[in-house]
Amino acid sequence: MTTPTPFPSGGRRRMTMAALLLASTLTVMAGTVLTPVVATIRDDLNVSGTAAGLILTAHGLSLAIVSPLVGWTIDKWGLRTPMVAGLMLYGLAGGAGLFTDSYVTLIASRFLFGIGAAAVFTGTTVALMALFQGAERDKVAGWRSTAIGLGGVIWPLIAGGLAILSWHGPFAIYLIGIPTAVAMLIAMPNLPAAGRVKGGGMITLLRSTPQLLGLYGLSVIASFLLYVLIVFLPQRFDQLGVDAPFTIAAIISSISLAGSVSGFFYGRMRAHLGYLPLIRTALVLWGLAFLVGAFANQTAVLAIAAVLFGAGSGISVPALAMLTGETSPTEMRGQALALSGTANFGGQFAAPVVIGPLVEATSLTTGFLTAAALSGLVLLVLFFVKLGPTAPPDPAPRETGEEERKEQERSQGPAT
Repeated sequence: MTTPTPFPSGGRRRMTMAALLLASTLTVMAGTVLTPVVATIRDDLNVSGTAAGLILTAHGLSLAIVSPLVGWTIDKWGLRTPMVAGLMLYGLAGGAGLFTDSYVTLIASRFLFGIGAAAVFTGTTVALMALFQGAERDKVAGWRSTAIGLGGVIWPLIAGGLAILSWHGPFAIYLIGIPTAVAMLIAMPNLPAAGRVKGGGMITLLRSTPQLLGLYGLSVIASFLLYVLIVFLPQRFDQLGVDAPFTIAAIISSISLAGSVSGFFYGRMRAHLGYLPLIRTALVLWGLAFLVGAFANQTAVLAIAAVLFGAGSGISVPALAMLTGETSPTEMRGQALALSGTANFGGQFAAPVVIGPLVEATSLTTGFLTAAALSGLVLLVLFFVKLGPTAPPDPAPRETGEEERKEQERSQGPAT
C-alpha cells in the first residue's frame, strides 16, 4: 500500500482542480476545432482531400503509439513533470499552425501535438485517481465528464468564429495549453512515482491484471460506436434533406452537450448503482440511439439519436476511466490508463474502416442496425462477466491543513 499523497487545501486545492478540469477539455478538441477549415486548407495548400484529412487524424496515430511510453514515464518519474511538459508541447506544437504555410511542417507539428495530447490524456486521469478518493473521486470524475462535454461544444464554436478570419485562426486555441501548463506547475502537488515493479511493462501489467483486457475492449467498442455515429449520422440527415453545415455541427455538438449533463449527475449515479450498471445503462442508450438513427424519418426524431448517445457517453467515460484506474496496480497505473488511450483512438480509427464498406455495400440503415446489435451483444456479455478491482482501494490523500502543521511543529520540538 502506498503512502497517501499530501494534497493542499484552500485556494491551491481549488486551483489544482480547475487546472485539471481545463486540461481535461483539451483532448476532446484535439481534432474537432480544425473541422471548419479542412476544406480551406486543402485548397490553400493545394493538397488532396485525403492529405487534408490527415491534419485531423495524424495526432491520433502518434497519441496511440506513444501513450504506453507516456504511462511508463509517469510511473517511473512521477506525474507533474510529464504533465507540464505535455501541456507545453500541446500548446506549442498545436499553435504552430498559426505560423506555417507548409503542409509538411503542419503534419509534422500534428504528430508532435499528439505526443503532448497523450501526456494530457493520461496525466489528467492519473491525477484524478491519485488526488481524490471515494465519493469525492466520483464527484470530480462527473465534473470532469461535464467539462469534457462542454469543451466539445464551446471549443468548436470558438474555432468557427476564428475560422472566419483565416484558416490559421483555429490553431490559436491550442495555445491554451501553455498557461494551463503554468497553472499545473504552480498548483499540482509533486506526485511521486507510486513504486517500482521489477520487469514492469505492458506484458507484466496485463499478466498481473488480465481484467484490464476486458476494460480495454469496452473502451475500443465505446469509441468505435461513437465514431460510427459521428461519421454516418450526418449522412442520414442528408437523406432527409438536411445538409447545412451549421445545422449538422449543432446536432453533432448535442452529443457533447448531452454527455455534459449526464456527467454532472455521474457522482450520484455511481454512488447508487456502481460501475457495471452504469456501463450497461450506457450500452442501452447507445443501442436505442442507433435504432432511432436507423428508422427515424423526421429531422427532430433523428436528432434524438445524438442526445441518447451523448447521455450514455457522459456516464461511460468516467466509469471506464475510474474502473481502469482502480483495477490496475497503483505502481503501474500510468501505463494502464495510457493503454486505455491507445484503445480509445484505435476504436476511432476502426469505425469508418469497418462500418464504411458495410454501408457502401448495403445501406446506412444496415450500418446503424449493426452498431445497435453490437451494443446489445456487449450488453448481454456484461451480465455474465465481472469487472472491477480485486485489490483494496488506495488510501485517501491527506490535506495539508492546520492539524498537520501543528503535528509538524510538535515533532520538531521547541524552537531554539
